[in-house]
Amino acid sequence: MGSLLVAVIYLIFISLGLPDSLLGSAWPKMQAVFGVPSSWAGYVSMTISFMTIISALLSPRMIRRVHTKWIVIVSIFLTVLGLLGFSACRQYWMLFLFAVPYGLGAGAIDASVNHYVANHYSSSVMNFLHCFYGVGAVISPHIMAHALRVARWNEGYRWTAFVQIGILLVCILSLPLWKKSEGNTEQENADSAGIPETLKVPGVVLTLAAFFAYCAGEATCFLWTPSYFAGTKSGLSDGTIAAFGSLIFGGLMLGRLISGFISNRTGDRQLIRAGITLELVGILLICLPTRGYAVTAAGFVIIGTGMGPVYPSIQHMAPANFGRRYSAAVIGLQMASAYIGSTFMPMVFGHLQEAFGIGIMPLYLLLFALLNISMLEIAYRRLP
Repeated sequence: MGSLLVAVIYLIFISLGLPDSLLGSAWPKMQAVFGVPSSWAGYVSMTISFMTIISALLSPRMIRRVHTKWIVIVSIFLTVLGLLGFSACRQYWMLFLFAVPYGLGAGAIDASVNHYVANHYSSSVMNFLHCFYGVGAVISPHIMAHALRVARWNEGYRWTAFVQIGILLVCILSLPLWKKSEGNTEQENADSAGIPETLKVPGVVLTLAAFFAYCAGEATCFLWTPSYFAGTKSGLSDGTIAAFGSLIFGGLMLGRLISGFISNRTGDRQLIRAGITLELVGILLICLPTRGYAVTAAGFVIIGTGMGPVYPSIQHMAPANFGRRYSAAVIGLQMASAYIGSTFMPMVFGHLQEAFGIGIMPLYLLLFALLNISMLEIAYRRLP
């Protein structure tokens, strides 16, 4: 029964990844259909992220009152509603209506399932879990690409919603699997602390700053890696430049896959230190003044591989670092910090590179990598 529940949790994280990469894949066509500037995708993305931040901040209260399994069911239903809503949009402003359930569902399920896994499973399971998130985020662009070839962008959202409905049905059928841990979990959740109390715990604010820094660097890579190649390497085709956008993502999946096998032996703190050290090596590689693109491409893969274990390991440490009483609020706050970093810092870099050139990207990534590790190391020293 326990193994089946782990399998269901992996499936839940595939469902979490499915909606996240659709907007970027569909936007070039959506923008043309709606007749709006390309940059207007950012407003839709920020609305989704803002709702995700809200649901992440509300998650500690929800976890105290509602079992994780019901949060999962409602959250996946909300993402289905958002996806189907996007598929039915005929005007740009309508996207904002359905961005609300789209974002609310993502934040609640992310925080609640991460809290559940951090309290009940090993670091290895947590790393594999986040690797499966990547599986979902890889699948949906292919669904959209097929839809654009044979139908319209609307169908890409609709077909992804159908996949989500299938996962939702599996989750409903798997409700009895949660029963074994239900009693203990409900007691733990009822005793959990709220956000104001949790913010006073030594080390919490520092880990939030670390999470913000990590996601600022990760999201900057997601958005600006192709532009870095376009601005620093000559003779590359548009297709090749676009393909480089997958380098960081592939590295993240590789890093989390490797971490899943070794994390129980190394421990979360050592895994984070090794990961950020590897990230710094990758940043050094992309700084090298090479003519070709191979070394730079390898550098971005290494950056992603180093980043891989950082996110899941910080979350898995929450119960051990702060106690189960505070873990739900800590993880909810971490999710909110993560989405703030990933929402705003790539936009800040966009303005900086307009002023100073895309070549400053390694320095920008270095700043956040150093901020990430320094905040964590100071936090470790302040833990009770």
